[in-house]
Amino acid sequence: MAIILDGKSVSSQIKKGLAQRVAALREQGATPGLATVLVGEDPGSLKYVAGKHRDCEEVGIASLRVDLPEDTTQEQLIAAIDELNADPQCTGIIVQLPLPKHLDEHEALCRVNPAKDADGLHPTNLGELVLHIDGKVSGPEPCTPRGVLALLNAYNIDLAGKEVCVIGRGITIGRTIGLMLTSRAVNATVTLCHTGTSDVHALMRRADVIVAACGQAGYVKPDDIKDGAVLVDVGVSRVWVEAEGRYRVKGDIDPACYDKCSAYTPNPGGIGPMTRVMLLDNVVRAAEQQLQ
Repeated sequence: MAIILDGKSVSSQIKKGLAQRVAALREQGATPGLATVLVGEDPGSLKYVAGKHRDCEEVGIASLRVDLPEDTTQEQLIAAIDELNADPQCTGIIVQLPLPKHLDEHEALCRVNPAKDADGLHPTNLGELVLHIDGKVSGPEPCTPRGVLALLNAYNIDLAGKEVCVIGRGITIGRTIGLMLTSRAVNATVTLCHTGTSDVHALMRRADVIVAACGQAGYVKPDDIKDGAVLVDVGVSRVWVEAEGRYRVKGDIDPACYDKCSAYTPNPGGIGPMTRVMLLDNVVRAAEQQLQ
């Protein structure tokens, strides 16, 4: 029987530890605070932001919401970010994407103080991953790769010397997890596959671990994996199920693979909860560093 890598259970345990750390910070007169900057009323973005603030409430992190109208100018957006950068009550910032098309996302994201970059995707923080081969970076790290590593570690899955095949080169995980996996602290060997890779399926078949993040439902099939592989399913697609008359969330890994692997992350319920809890951890870590 394959081991189910339960992200909900592990993230719940991490939240308990975060709540204790937040309580300790409050005793020292410091309260971590997450600020979200939302422009417009995109339904998906509204739901995402509301979920982040519910997560904060669960562990005692203060919530700061900056909701701006659809016609916000670039100057007004930058001014809102600058105000949060200067606010000592704010230890983490998220600029919710996508922004309206008339706004420059890159400029907005780069305007965030790297120390308050809750997503860990500011160019300065990505550069830290490149520079520190030992993995000991000082700033926030990307949430999804951190969540993957934390989940595998919780189940004592040792990655040292293992071959890891990453499917997808997006900035959220594909381009960043390789830097973390190849640090001396983890010591894995990584192959990054994308649309220009000549034989992705052959590379998957030799891998000890597959991290699927291409956003194509059921992309990884049983014939693509070797016996005993560990499967990490990051991609999310909404697929119409005719028999049920509704959409279902599907991952990149075909569930038929589960009989062949040694461990797998369910989707949903695997990496998603871990990503969310790592964001909270980035906010708390920033508050702890302010006291040092």
